[in-house]
Amino acid sequence: MTDPRRPMASEVADRAVAMALEAGATQAEAVVVDGASALTRFANNELHQSVAEDGVTINLRFVDGQRIGVASGNTLDDDALRRLAATAAETARHQPEQEWFRSLPEPGPVPLVDGAWAQGTAEADPDLRADAAAAIIGAARPVEAQAFGMVETTSETIAVVNSLGVDVNEQRSRSHVLTVMMGPGGGTGYADQVAVDFGAIDASALGREAAERTAAMKDPIELPAGDYPVVLDHYAAMDIALWLGFVGFNAQEVLERQSFFEPGKVVASPLVNLADDGTDTDGTPASFDYEGVAKRRVPLIEAGVCREVVHDSKTAAAAGVASTGHALPAPNPWGPFPFNMSMAAGETSREELIGGLERGLLVTRFHYTNAVHPKQVKITGMTKDGLFLVEDGRITAPVRNLRFTQSYLDALAAVEAVGSERRAVDADDYLGTIVVPALRIGSFDFTGTTEH
Repeated sequence: MTDPRRPMASEVADRAVAMALEAGATQAEAVVVDGASALTRFANNELHQSVAEDGVTINLRFVDGQRIGVASGNTLDDDALRRLAATAAETARHQPEQEWFRSLPEPGPVPLVDGAWAQGTAEADPDLRADAAAAIIGAARPVEAQAFGMVETTSETIAVVNSLGVDVNEQRSRSHVLTVMMGPGGGTGYADQVAVDFGAIDASALGREAAERTAAMKDPIELPAGDYPVVLDHYAAMDIALWLGFVGFNAQEVLERQSFFEPGKVVASPLVNLADDGTDTDGTPASFDYEGVAKRRVPLIEAGVCREVVHDSKTAAAAGVASTGHALPAPNPWGPFPFNMSMAAGETSREELIGGLERGLLVTRFHYTNAVHPKQVKITGMTKDGLFLVEDGRITAPVRNLRFTQSYLDALAAVEAVGSERRAVDADDYLGTIVVPALRIGSFDFTGTTEH
Protein backbone atom coordinates (compact mmCIF):
# COMPACT_ATOMS: atom_id res chain seq x y z
CA MET A 1 0.00 0.00 0.00
CA THR A 2 1.30 3.44 -0.88
CA ASP A 3 2.71 5.38 2.07
CA PRO A 4 0.13 8.13 2.91
CA ARG A 5 3.03 10.40 3.91
CA ARG A 6 4.42 10.33 0.37
CA PRO A 7 3.94 13.60 -1.54
CA MET A 8 1.32 13.60 -4.28
CA ALA A 9 2.67 12.71 -7.70
CA SER A 10 1.67 16.07 -9.20
CA GLU A 11 3.40 17.96 -6.40
CA VAL A 12 6.63 16.01 -6.99
CA ALA A 13 6.40 16.68 -10.72
CA ASP A 14 5.86 20.42 -10.07
CA ARG A 15 8.98 20.58 -7.92
CA ALA A 16 11.06 18.65 -10.44
CA VAL A 17 10.07 21.03 -13.24
CA ALA A 18 10.87 24.02 -11.02
CA MET A 19 14.32 22.58 -10.27
CA ALA A 20 14.97 22.11 -13.99
CA LEU A 21 14.04 25.73 -14.73
CA GLU A 22 16.31 26.90 -11.93
CA ALA A 23 19.11 24.87 -13.54
CA GLY A 24 18.68 26.80 -16.80
CA ALA A 25 16.16 24.77 -18.80
CA THR A 26 14.23 26.65 -21.47
CA GLN A 27 11.50 24.04 -21.10
CA ALA A 28 11.08 21.04 -18.79
CA GLU A 29 8.79 18.07 -18.29
CA ALA A 30 8.39 15.65 -15.39
CA VAL A 31 6.57 12.32 -15.44
CA VAL A 32 5.97 10.80 -12.02
CA VAL A 33 4.59 7.29 -11.52
CA ASP A 34 3.66 6.44 -7.95
CA GLY A 35 2.56 2.85 -7.82
CA ALA A 36 2.28 -0.48 -6.12
CA SER A 37 2.52 -3.85 -7.82
CA ALA A 38 2.17 -7.37 -6.46
CA LEU A 39 2.78 -10.77 -7.99
CA THR A 40 1.95 -14.31 -6.94
CA ARG A 41 3.47 -17.15 -8.96
CA PHE A 42 2.59 -20.82 -8.98
CA ALA A 43 4.26 -23.87 -10.53
CA ASN A 44 3.69 -27.64 -10.39
CA ASN A 45 0.35 -26.99 -8.69
CA GLU A 46 1.96 -25.13 -5.79
CA LEU A 47 2.35 -21.50 -4.83
CA HIS A 48 6.02 -20.65 -4.85
CA GLN A 49 6.40 -16.87 -4.82
CA SER A 50 4.58 -13.82 -3.52
CA VAL A 51 6.27 -10.46 -3.91
CA ALA A 52 5.24 -6.82 -3.81
CA GLU A 53 6.85 -3.52 -4.75
CA ASP A 54 5.79 -0.03 -3.77
CA GLY A 55 7.66 2.98 -5.09
CA VAL A 56 7.86 6.12 -7.15
CA THR A 57 9.84 7.00 -10.27
CA ILE A 58 10.54 10.45 -11.67
CA ASN A 59 11.48 10.99 -15.30
CA LEU A 60 12.73 14.52 -16.00
CA ARG A 61 13.17 15.92 -19.51
CA PHE A 62 15.43 18.99 -19.61
CA VAL A 63 15.28 21.16 -22.74
CA ASP A 64 18.02 23.68 -23.52
CA GLY A 65 17.12 25.21 -26.85
CA GLN A 66 17.22 22.17 -29.13
CA ARG A 67 19.38 20.07 -26.84
CA ILE A 68 17.54 17.57 -24.67
CA GLY A 69 18.66 15.58 -21.66
CA VAL A 70 16.71 13.04 -19.63
CA ALA A 71 17.38 11.74 -16.13
CA SER A 72 15.40 9.42 -13.88
CA GLY A 73 15.30 8.90 -10.13
CA ASN A 74 13.23 7.61 -7.23
CA THR A 75 14.01 10.00 -4.36
CA LEU A 76 11.58 12.81 -3.59
CA ASP A 77 13.33 15.40 -1.41
CA ASP A 78 14.44 18.76 -2.82
CA ASP A 79 18.14 17.93 -2.76
CA ALA A 80 17.53 14.75 -4.79
CA LEU A 81 15.35 16.58 -7.31
CA ARG A 82 18.00 19.30 -7.62
CA ARG A 83 20.63 16.66 -8.36
CA LEU A 84 18.27 15.06 -10.87
CA ALA A 85 17.86 18.39 -12.66
CA ALA A 86 21.63 18.91 -12.68
CA THR A 87 22.14 15.46 -14.20
CA ALA A 88 19.55 16.12 -16.91
CA ALA A 89 21.12 19.52 -17.62
CA GLU A 90 24.60 18.01 -17.95
CA THR A 91 23.22 15.32 -20.26
CA ALA A 92 21.56 17.97 -22.44
CA ARG A 93 24.78 19.96 -22.76
CA HIS A 94 26.53 16.92 -24.25
CA GLN A 95 23.80 16.22 -26.79
CA PRO A 96 23.71 17.45 -30.40
CA GLU A 97 20.94 19.84 -31.29
CA GLN A 98 17.75 18.02 -32.22
CA GLU A 99 16.59 19.73 -35.39
CA TRP A 100 13.18 18.11 -35.19
CA PHE A 101 12.40 19.64 -31.80
CA ARG A 102 10.03 22.60 -31.73
CA SER A 103 8.46 22.54 -28.28
CA LEU A 104 7.01 20.42 -25.54
CA PRO A 105 3.23 20.14 -25.81
CA GLU A 106 1.03 23.07 -24.86
CA PRO A 107 -1.75 22.39 -22.34
CA GLY A 108 -5.13 21.34 -23.68
CA PRO A 109 -8.32 19.75 -22.42
CA VAL A 110 -7.79 16.26 -20.98
CA PRO A 111 -11.13 14.68 -20.08
CA LEU A 112 -10.58 11.79 -17.68
CA VAL A 113 -12.01 8.50 -18.93
CA ASP A 114 -14.27 6.28 -16.88
CA GLY A 115 -13.03 2.95 -15.61
CA ALA A 116 -9.26 3.45 -15.54
CA TRP A 117 -8.92 2.49 -11.86
CA ALA A 118 -10.61 0.05 -9.49
CA GLN A 119 -10.46 -0.03 -5.73
CA GLY A 120 -10.64 -3.83 -5.82
CA THR A 121 -7.32 -4.04 -7.60
CA ALA A 122 -5.66 -1.57 -5.26
CA GLU A 123 -6.88 -3.58 -2.25
CA ALA A 124 -6.15 -7.07 -3.61
CA ASP A 125 -4.00 -8.70 -0.94
CA PRO A 126 -1.81 -11.84 -1.01
CA ASP A 127 -4.71 -13.99 0.19
CA LEU A 128 -6.90 -12.92 -2.74
CA ARG A 129 -4.11 -13.58 -5.23
CA ALA A 130 -3.45 -16.96 -3.59
CA ASP A 131 -7.16 -17.80 -3.82
CA ALA A 132 -7.09 -17.08 -7.56
CA ALA A 133 -4.04 -19.27 -8.02
CA ALA A 134 -5.66 -22.02 -5.95
CA ALA A 135 -8.76 -21.90 -8.14
CA ILE A 136 -6.63 -22.47 -11.23
CA ILE A 137 -4.70 -25.28 -9.55
CA GLY A 138 -8.00 -26.83 -8.47
CA ALA A 139 -9.13 -26.91 -12.11
CA ALA A 140 -5.88 -28.58 -13.20
CA ARG A 141 -6.01 -31.54 -10.83
CA PRO A 142 -9.07 -33.36 -12.26
CA VAL A 143 -7.33 -33.63 -15.65
CA GLU A 144 -4.03 -34.68 -13.99
CA ALA A 145 -2.34 -31.48 -15.18
CA GLN A 146 0.33 -29.37 -13.60
CA ALA A 147 -0.54 -25.65 -13.51
CA PHE A 148 1.99 -22.85 -13.89
CA GLY A 149 1.30 -19.15 -14.01
CA MET A 150 0.88 -15.88 -12.19
CA VAL A 151 -1.59 -13.50 -10.63
CA GLU A 152 -0.52 -9.86 -10.87
CA THR A 153 -2.02 -6.55 -9.75
CA THR A 154 -0.81 -3.00 -10.35
CA SER A 155 -2.25 0.25 -9.06
CA GLU A 156 -0.62 3.61 -9.78
CA THR A 157 -1.00 7.34 -10.02
CA ILE A 158 0.67 8.91 -13.03
CA ALA A 159 1.27 12.66 -13.23
CA VAL A 160 2.70 14.71 -16.11
CA VAL A 161 3.70 18.34 -15.61
CA ASN A 162 5.61 20.63 -17.95
CA SER A 163 6.77 24.23 -17.87
CA LEU A 164 4.22 25.30 -20.50
CA GLY A 165 1.29 24.52 -18.24
CA VAL A 166 0.53 20.84 -18.80
CA ASP A 167 -0.57 19.44 -15.43
CA VAL A 168 -2.50 16.17 -15.46
CA ASN A 169 -2.77 13.15 -13.21
CA GLU A 170 -4.76 9.96 -13.13
CA GLN A 171 -5.15 6.77 -11.12
CA ARG A 172 -4.85 3.57 -13.16
CA SER A 173 -5.00 -0.09 -12.24
CA ARG A 174 -4.46 -3.37 -14.04
CA SER A 175 -4.93 -7.03 -13.09
CA HIS A 176 -3.51 -9.94 -15.05
CA VAL A 177 -4.05 -13.65 -14.53
CA LEU A 178 -2.27 -16.21 -16.73
CA THR A 179 -1.82 -19.95 -16.66
CA VAL A 180 -0.13 -22.64 -18.73
CA MET A 181 -0.92 -26.27 -17.94
CA MET A 182 0.93 -29.48 -18.79
CA GLY A 183 -0.87 -32.79 -18.73
CA PRO A 184 -0.29 -36.45 -19.57
CA GLY A 185 0.28 -37.47 -23.17
CA GLY A 186 1.90 -34.16 -24.11
CA GLY A 187 -1.24 -32.09 -23.59
CA THR A 188 -0.81 -28.38 -22.84
CA GLY A 189 -3.32 -25.60 -22.35
CA TYR A 190 -3.34 -21.83 -21.90
CA ALA A 191 -5.63 -19.10 -20.59
CA ASP A 192 -5.05 -15.40 -19.92
CA GLN A 193 -7.16 -12.39 -18.99
CA VAL A 194 -6.55 -8.73 -18.20
CA ALA A 195 -8.93 -6.33 -16.44
CA VAL A 196 -8.87 -3.02 -14.61
CA ASP A 197 -10.76 -4.57 -11.69
CA PHE A 198 -9.32 -7.73 -10.15
CA GLY A 199 -12.83 -8.76 -9.24
CA ALA A 200 -13.79 -8.92 -12.93
CA ILE A 201 -11.44 -11.86 -13.55
CA ASP A 202 -12.92 -15.31 -12.94
CA ALA A 203 -9.84 -17.39 -12.10
CA SER A 204 -11.91 -20.58 -11.86
CA ALA A 205 -13.20 -20.08 -15.39
CA LEU A 206 -9.67 -19.44 -16.66
CA GLY A 207 -8.51 -22.60 -14.94
CA ARG A 208 -11.29 -24.65 -16.53
CA GLU A 209 -10.52 -23.15 -19.93
CA ALA A 210 -6.84 -24.11 -19.70
CA ALA A 211 -7.66 -27.53 -18.23
CA GLU A 212 -10.10 -28.37 -21.02
CA ARG A 213 -7.49 -27.50 -23.64
CA THR A 214 -4.87 -29.53 -21.82
CA ALA A 215 -7.06 -32.63 -21.70
CA ALA A 216 -8.11 -32.18 -25.33
CA MET A 217 -4.47 -31.88 -26.47
CA LYS A 218 -3.49 -35.33 -25.19
CA ASP A 219 -1.61 -37.43 -27.78
CA PRO A 220 -1.64 -34.95 -30.68
CA ILE A 221 -1.41 -36.13 -34.26
CA GLU A 222 1.11 -34.76 -36.76
CA LEU A 223 -0.09 -32.86 -39.82
CA PRO A 224 2.06 -31.80 -42.77
CA ALA A 225 2.98 -28.19 -43.33
CA GLY A 226 0.75 -26.41 -45.80
CA ASP A 227 -1.91 -23.80 -46.31
CA TYR A 228 -4.89 -24.26 -43.99
CA PRO A 229 -8.03 -22.26 -43.24
CA VAL A 230 -7.97 -21.35 -39.55
CA VAL A 231 -9.93 -20.02 -36.65
CA LEU A 232 -7.69 -17.88 -34.48
CA ASP A 233 -8.80 -17.70 -30.86
CA HIS A 234 -8.44 -14.38 -29.03
CA TYR A 235 -4.83 -14.99 -27.99
CA ALA A 236 -3.68 -15.64 -31.57
CA ALA A 237 -5.75 -12.75 -32.96
CA MET A 238 -4.05 -10.48 -30.41
CA ASP A 239 -0.65 -11.19 -31.99
CA ILE A 240 -1.86 -9.91 -35.36
CA ALA A 241 -3.06 -6.63 -33.84
CA LEU A 242 0.15 -6.31 -31.81
CA TRP A 243 2.43 -6.54 -34.85
CA LEU A 244 0.27 -4.20 -36.90
CA GLY A 245 0.57 -1.62 -34.15
CA PHE A 246 4.27 -2.17 -33.69
CA VAL A 247 5.41 -1.90 -37.33
CA GLY A 248 2.45 -0.40 -39.17
CA PHE A 249 0.46 2.28 -37.35
CA ASN A 250 3.40 3.98 -35.64
CA ALA A 251 3.84 7.41 -37.30
CA GLN A 252 7.63 7.24 -36.98
CA GLU A 253 7.70 4.06 -39.06
CA VAL A 254 5.49 5.79 -41.64
CA LEU A 255 7.70 8.90 -41.79
CA GLU A 256 10.76 6.70 -42.22
CA ARG A 257 8.96 4.76 -45.00
CA GLN A 258 9.21 1.50 -43.08
CA SER A 259 5.45 0.93 -42.84
CA PHE A 260 2.84 -0.47 -45.20
CA PHE A 261 0.49 2.35 -44.21
CA GLU A 262 -1.09 4.59 -46.84
CA PRO A 263 -4.33 6.48 -46.15
CA GLY A 264 -7.13 4.82 -48.09
CA LYS A 265 -5.15 1.67 -48.85
CA VAL A 266 -7.13 -1.58 -48.59
CA VAL A 267 -5.21 -3.94 -46.30
CA ALA A 268 -7.88 -6.22 -44.88
CA SER A 269 -11.29 -7.76 -45.33
CA PRO A 270 -14.22 -5.31 -45.05
CA LEU A 271 -15.10 -7.20 -41.85
CA VAL A 272 -12.00 -5.87 -40.06
CA ASN A 273 -12.19 -2.69 -37.96
CA LEU A 274 -9.25 -1.80 -35.73
CA ALA A 275 -8.76 1.31 -33.61
CA ASP A 276 -6.65 2.57 -30.77
CA ASP A 277 -9.11 3.66 -28.12
CA GLY A 278 -8.06 4.74 -24.64
CA THR A 279 -11.71 5.03 -23.64
CA ASP A 280 -12.58 1.38 -24.33
CA THR A 281 -13.63 0.04 -20.94
CA ASP A 282 -13.31 -3.54 -22.18
CA GLY A 283 -9.55 -2.93 -22.05
CA THR A 284 -7.41 -0.90 -19.65
CA PRO A 285 -8.38 2.73 -20.34
CA ALA A 286 -6.09 5.74 -20.06
CA SER A 287 -6.79 9.45 -20.52
CA PHE A 288 -3.40 10.82 -21.57
CA ASP A 289 0.07 9.81 -22.71
CA TYR A 290 3.54 10.34 -21.22
CA GLU A 291 3.61 13.92 -22.53
CA GLY A 292 0.31 14.78 -20.85
CA VAL A 293 -1.58 14.93 -24.15
CA ALA A 294 -5.14 13.63 -24.19
CA LYS A 295 -5.53 10.28 -25.92
CA ARG A 296 -8.03 10.42 -28.71
CA ARG A 297 -9.63 7.49 -30.45
CA VAL A 298 -7.66 6.79 -33.62
CA PRO A 299 -9.30 4.66 -36.35
CA LEU A 300 -6.50 2.51 -37.78
CA ILE A 301 -8.50 0.25 -40.12
CA GLU A 302 -12.12 0.88 -41.03
CA ALA A 303 -13.90 -1.78 -43.10
CA GLY A 304 -10.51 -3.04 -44.24
CA VAL A 305 -9.16 0.39 -45.24
CA CYS A 306 -6.19 2.23 -43.67
CA ARG A 307 -7.35 5.46 -42.01
CA GLU A 308 -4.88 7.01 -39.53
CA VAL A 309 -1.73 6.40 -37.49
CA VAL A 310 -0.85 7.37 -33.93
CA HIS A 311 1.39 10.36 -33.17
CA ASP A 312 3.45 11.85 -30.38
CA SER A 313 4.61 15.47 -30.39
CA LYS A 314 7.76 14.65 -32.41
CA THR A 315 6.03 12.86 -35.28
CA ALA A 316 3.10 15.28 -35.17
CA ALA A 317 5.47 18.23 -35.71
CA ALA A 318 7.16 16.43 -38.61
CA ALA A 319 3.82 15.57 -40.22
CA GLY A 320 2.20 18.95 -39.54
CA VAL A 321 -0.63 17.48 -37.48
CA ALA A 322 -1.65 17.35 -33.82
CA SER A 323 -0.41 14.66 -31.45
CA THR A 324 -2.97 11.90 -30.89
CA GLY A 325 -1.71 11.27 -27.35
CA HIS A 326 0.49 8.23 -27.92
CA ALA A 327 3.92 9.28 -26.62
CA LEU A 328 6.17 6.94 -24.68
CA PRO A 329 8.41 8.23 -21.86
CA ALA A 330 11.47 10.19 -23.01
CA PRO A 331 13.98 9.34 -24.33
CA ASN A 332 12.05 7.41 -26.92
CA PRO A 333 13.76 6.09 -30.06
CA TRP A 334 10.78 3.92 -31.04
CA GLY A 335 8.18 6.56 -31.76
CA PRO A 336 4.52 6.57 -30.70
CA PHE A 337 2.71 3.34 -29.95
CA PRO A 338 -0.96 2.31 -29.81
CA PHE A 339 -1.25 0.92 -26.27
CA ASN A 340 -5.06 0.54 -26.33
CA MET A 341 -5.82 -1.32 -29.54
CA SER A 342 -9.34 -2.56 -29.95
CA MET A 343 -10.79 -4.66 -32.77
CA ALA A 344 -14.52 -4.46 -33.29
CA ALA A 345 -16.59 -7.56 -32.69
CA GLY A 346 -18.51 -9.23 -35.49
CA GLU A 347 -21.73 -11.22 -35.48
CA THR A 348 -20.44 -14.80 -35.47
CA SER A 349 -20.40 -16.99 -32.37
CA ARG A 350 -17.35 -19.11 -31.59
CA GLU A 351 -19.32 -22.25 -32.47
CA GLU A 352 -20.25 -20.76 -35.84
CA LEU A 353 -16.64 -19.71 -36.51
CA ILE A 354 -15.51 -23.31 -36.02
CA GLY A 355 -18.58 -24.67 -37.78
CA GLY A 356 -17.60 -22.76 -40.91
CA LEU A 357 -14.40 -24.79 -41.35
CA GLU A 358 -14.73 -27.72 -43.73
CA ARG A 359 -11.18 -28.81 -42.94
CA GLY A 360 -8.86 -26.49 -41.08
CA LEU A 361 -7.19 -25.66 -37.79
CA LEU A 362 -8.28 -24.03 -34.55
CA VAL A 363 -5.31 -22.07 -33.15
CA THR A 364 -5.20 -21.04 -29.49
CA ARG A 365 -2.15 -18.79 -29.58
CA PHE A 366 1.11 -17.98 -31.31
CA HIS A 367 4.50 -18.13 -29.64
CA TYR A 368 7.91 -16.57 -30.21
CA THR A 369 6.80 -14.47 -33.16
CA ASN A 370 9.33 -12.30 -35.00
CA ALA A 371 9.20 -10.08 -38.07
CA VAL A 372 10.77 -11.46 -41.25
CA HIS A 373 9.70 -8.48 -43.41
CA PRO A 374 8.28 -5.65 -41.24
CA LYS A 375 6.88 -3.60 -44.12
CA GLN A 376 4.80 -6.57 -45.28
CA VAL A 377 4.12 -7.54 -41.65
CA LYS A 378 5.46 -10.96 -42.56
CA ILE A 379 5.83 -12.81 -39.27
CA THR A 380 7.34 -16.15 -38.34
CA GLY A 381 6.52 -18.12 -35.22
CA MET A 382 4.75 -21.22 -34.01
CA THR A 383 1.50 -22.35 -32.50
CA LYS A 384 1.40 -23.29 -28.84
CA ASP A 385 -0.84 -24.71 -26.10
CA GLY A 386 -3.81 -25.76 -28.17
CA LEU A 387 -3.92 -26.62 -31.88
CA PHE A 388 -6.83 -28.69 -33.20
CA LEU A 389 -7.94 -30.22 -36.48
CA VAL A 390 -11.45 -29.23 -37.51
CA GLU A 391 -13.35 -31.35 -40.03
CA ASP A 392 -16.89 -30.68 -41.22
CA GLY A 393 -17.23 -27.98 -38.58
CA ARG A 394 -16.22 -30.22 -35.65
CA ILE A 395 -12.99 -30.53 -33.67
CA THR A 396 -11.74 -34.03 -34.44
CA ALA A 397 -8.16 -34.27 -33.14
CA PRO A 398 -5.39 -32.39 -31.33
CA VAL A 399 -2.45 -31.49 -33.58
CA ARG A 400 1.25 -31.21 -32.89
CA ASN A 401 2.40 -27.60 -33.09
CA LEU A 402 3.24 -26.09 -36.46
CA ARG A 403 5.62 -23.34 -37.51
CA PHE A 404 4.41 -20.57 -39.78
CA THR A 405 5.66 -17.72 -41.92
CA GLN A 406 2.75 -15.53 -42.87
CA SER A 407 2.02 -11.94 -43.83
CA TYR A 408 -0.46 -10.75 -41.24
CA LEU A 409 -1.81 -8.32 -43.83
CA ASP A 410 -2.59 -11.24 -46.15
CA ALA A 411 -4.21 -13.03 -43.22
CA LEU A 412 -6.46 -10.05 -42.49
CA ALA A 413 -7.36 -9.81 -46.17
CA ALA A 414 -8.58 -13.42 -45.93
CA VAL A 415 -10.83 -12.88 -42.87
CA GLU A 416 -14.16 -14.59 -43.54
CA ALA A 417 -15.89 -14.04 -40.19
CA VAL A 418 -15.33 -12.12 -36.95
CA GLY A 419 -16.34 -13.40 -33.53
CA SER A 420 -19.13 -11.77 -31.55
CA GLU A 421 -17.26 -11.90 -28.22
CA ARG A 422 -14.11 -9.95 -27.38
CA ARG A 423 -11.47 -10.46 -24.72
CA ALA A 424 -8.82 -8.18 -23.21
CA VAL A 425 -5.49 -9.93 -23.69
CA ASP A 426 -2.07 -9.02 -22.35
CA ALA A 427 0.39 -7.87 -25.03
CA ASP A 428 3.66 -8.80 -23.29
CA ASP A 429 2.98 -6.39 -20.39
CA TYR A 430 4.99 -3.43 -21.69
CA LEU A 431 2.96 -3.22 -24.92
CA GLY A 432 -0.37 -2.67 -23.25
CA THR A 433 -3.70 -4.48 -23.47
CA ILE A 434 -5.39 -5.46 -26.73
CA VAL A 435 -9.11 -6.20 -27.00
CA VAL A 436 -9.90 -8.65 -29.79
CA PRO A 437 -12.50 -11.11 -31.08
CA ALA A 438 -11.69 -14.48 -32.58
CA LEU A 439 -11.25 -14.60 -36.38
CA ARG A 440 -11.89 -17.12 -39.13
CA ILE A 441 -9.33 -16.79 -41.91
CA GLY A 442 -9.54 -18.58 -45.23
CA SER A 443 -5.80 -19.13 -45.73
CA PHE A 444 -2.82 -19.34 -43.37
CA ASP A 445 0.64 -20.59 -44.39
CA PHE A 446 2.20 -23.17 -42.08
CA THR A 447 5.76 -23.85 -43.19
CA GLY A 448 6.99 -26.61 -40.91
CA THR A 449 6.35 -28.99 -38.04
CA THR A 450 7.77 -29.04 -34.52
CA GLU A 451 8.84 -31.84 -32.22
CA HIS A 452 6.29 -30.98 -29.55
